[in-house]
Amino acid sequence: MTAKSNRLFFIDAMRAWAILMMLQGHFIDGLLDPVFRDSSNAIYNVWLYFRGITAPVFFTVSGFIFTYLLIRVPENGMDNPRVAKGIRRGLQLLAIGYLLRLNLGGLLKGEIYNAFYLVDVLHCIGLSILGLIGVYVLTAKRKKYVFPLVLVSITLVLFLFERVYKDWSFAFLPNFIANYFTKINGSVFTIIPWFGYATLGAFISVLFTRFKNYKYLYPAAISIALAVGYLLIYQSSNAFAGLYKWTGLEMFNLILSNNYLFIRLGNVFVVFAVFMVLRQFMTNKTVLQIGASTLSIYVIHFIILYGSFTGLGLYRFFNHSLSPEIVIPGALAFMIACSYLSLQYNKYESSIKSQIGLGISYTKSQFIELKEISIPALREIYIRARLFLRRVLRTVRS
Repeated sequence: MTAKSNRLFFIDAMRAWAILMMLQGHFIDGLLDPVFRDSSNAIYNVWLYFRGITAPVFFTVSGFIFTYLLIRVPENGMDNPRVAKGIRRGLQLLAIGYLLRLNLGGLLKGEIYNAFYLVDVLHCIGLSILGLIGVYVLTAKRKKYVFPLVLVSITLVLFLFERVYKDWSFAFLPNFIANYFTKINGSVFTIIPWFGYATLGAFISVLFTRFKNYKYLYPAAISIALAVGYLLIYQSSNAFAGLYKWTGLEMFNLILSNNYLFIRLGNVFVVFAVFMVLRQFMTNKTVLQIGASTLSIYVIHFIILYGSFTGLGLYRFFNHSLSPEIVIPGALAFMIACSYLSLQYNKYESSIKSQIGLGISYTKSQFIELKEISIPALREIYIRARLFLRRVLRTVRS
């Protein structure tokens, strides 16, 4: 961060890296033949490990960026203009998440398929933004330490009790709501525990904002991130084993059976450290544009790969059927194509939105004109029909 700008370029670069990792991860995971998913293969294991880092980084960075923009303005609470913008953004992501799961063929038949109600990344990030706003507004009048304390507390609670609520079916809720909390019905992501990464990202952004003028901000941040990352990756399981032995609480023993949340959190801290170390090289214009275009990239990749609206995506035709020789260069081409299309869309976004706006305005004016023309005709038809019915009824009575 320079004196001239408060923009954190390494965060944009992290977001670009995460979205590109997501593109290749979804492509390879969806199209690679199961025959080649060999757990004894070192290359496949490395790919699988890094694919598992993508979502935690993406959620953490999303929480970081939103909260960084939210708290940097002087206004507080509901007076903060970022609150209204954030609410609109959160609702927009939820709406787009559902739109991408619509199937036009089903709509033409008058049906909405069950896949429409499943929850994915966009739903969870949208709801996470709304959740962060809720925490911010509720703690706005409190002392400064309350907001970050609540954020980190949410992360700890969600991560510590994940093994307890993971198998809950939430059957008492309607399915479309329960899908936000359980994967039983087929949801890819759920708000719990993933909201925990967003709140952790928000917590880190508060620290960056509070110490933004500190002379040794980056050396200190890099050292802390590496230390915390190492402890979470290599020592958290030992710590929970010790806590279980000391307290006898079954909760800590359950965590030991699959301590992925804290280990992945450690990975996130290491990724933060790496990008902070390389921050001087993170000012490439294209990389920053990709980092700022994650929503359009996600939408484009979903349409091409999964066939939103039509069902005619690559997944339908090549589902788990390609060899590594095809799927690896294919993933690279897929990343380039989605990024290129997104950047082209962003280049002409204002023009596209203007044309859409003109189309909507034209349709609206035509509807109003049709309404004005049709009202007298409908009134005349109504009068004539009423007179006709009166004559018929008189004849019947006679």
